[in-house]
Amino acid sequence: MELSYGDVKDAAARIDGRIRPVAVAPAGGIGPGGSDPFTAWFALEYMQHTGTFKARGAQNFLQAHKDAGTVPEAGVSIASGGNAGLACAWAARSQGIPATVFVPTTAPAVKVERLRDYGAQVRLAGSEYADALAACREFAASSGALLSAAYDHPLIAAGAGTLAEEIHQRLPELDTILVAVGGGGLFAGVATAAGHYGVRTIAIEPAASCALNAALAAGEPVDVEVNSIAADSLGARRATQLAVTAARRFDAESVLVTDDEIVAARRMLWSDRRIVVEHGAATALAAITSGRYRPAPGERVCVVLCGANTDPGAW
Repeated sequence: MELSYGDVKDAAARIDGRIRPVAVAPAGGIGPGGSDPFTAWFALEYMQHTGTFKARGAQNFLQAHKDAGTVPEAGVSIASGGNAGLACAWAARSQGIPATVFVPTTAPAVKVERLRDYGAQVRLAGSEYADALAACREFAASSGALLSAAYDHPLIAAGAGTLAEEIHQRLPELDTILVAVGGGGLFAGVATAAGHYGVRTIAIEPAASCALNAALAAGEPVDVEVNSIAADSLGARRATQLAVTAARRFDAESVLVTDDEIVAARRMLWSDRRIVVEHGAATALAAITSGRYRPAPGERVCVVLCGANTDPGAW
């Protein structure tokens, strides 16, 4: 299974005017020691509808089905650690479609509360995303609801890839995009769009939840243990084949960071810039602040800050 640049372009046309175009901002002084021989920007995607990039894929998925007349009366159902569910609920509400969202009991309360604010029926199932997914599939089969995906679907990944298309429009001379990876939907879309322009994508994962890294080492998607502080958004047990294929096709580099490094990056964003993001979003930045990815002198890099659905007091 392979995503194409045409899929991303189709998604961009489909969701045009339905999402917030990404803003980019200079991000100097983020390397170890604060003196950077490279040029950096932040992609402020945490300002997106629902607080994460997931709004892009959700709109693309639902709009494609609505255009095709394939949305059932039972509406749409999705399993999520929180962010994909928020995006699905928001997109469904904007189009008058009922949404039922399954989340694990470990999902942050702030995300569950917002799901209900968007009008979704929320159902708690198990302690991990995989448990919620099993319950969601059973519900979809019995109710006839359209089964959406948190990340493992070409329409979801293509929608996410529109972020890289917009980054390229704003930074046409960019060399590298750094993006956090959970199941790999965002990575697959970004790598596909960025690769079209010759821009490298660096895949950043928590060492304690590294499904894509493990898949690349094994040569195929494999199950991994999920035990990271960023697991609420990067806690997939298995990376998608879309992500593995994109990583190989575009020769993406895989970088692992520790939970302590993620926490430090998140705190730095707040203390230095008054930016509040979730641990999953700070994971991409942690690769540079920790020195685990060191941009070459003169390299032009963009760090995707992909989500901010978090408790600002939980440091």
